[in-house]
Amino acid sequence: MAVPKRKTSPSRRGMRRSHHALRTEAHAECGNCGELKRPHHVCSHCGHYDGREVVAAGKALKVAVRQ
Repeated sequence: MAVPKRKTSPSRRGMRRSHHALRTEAHAECGNCGELKRPHHVCSHCGHYDGREVVAAGKALKVAVRQ
């Protein structure tokens, strides 16, 4: 059975974990209403994407997009 010969130092442990941090979610401003939205997604506030209305503003997006 493999057993470490020496204890891993906190510095070396931290260097190994340096890539484990969570990234912040990207947000972009909607060109139509100015609300923050995910890039390449339909705006949940006004229903616009790429300069045109894709979903009616009053409808729920999850129901409307799946149809």
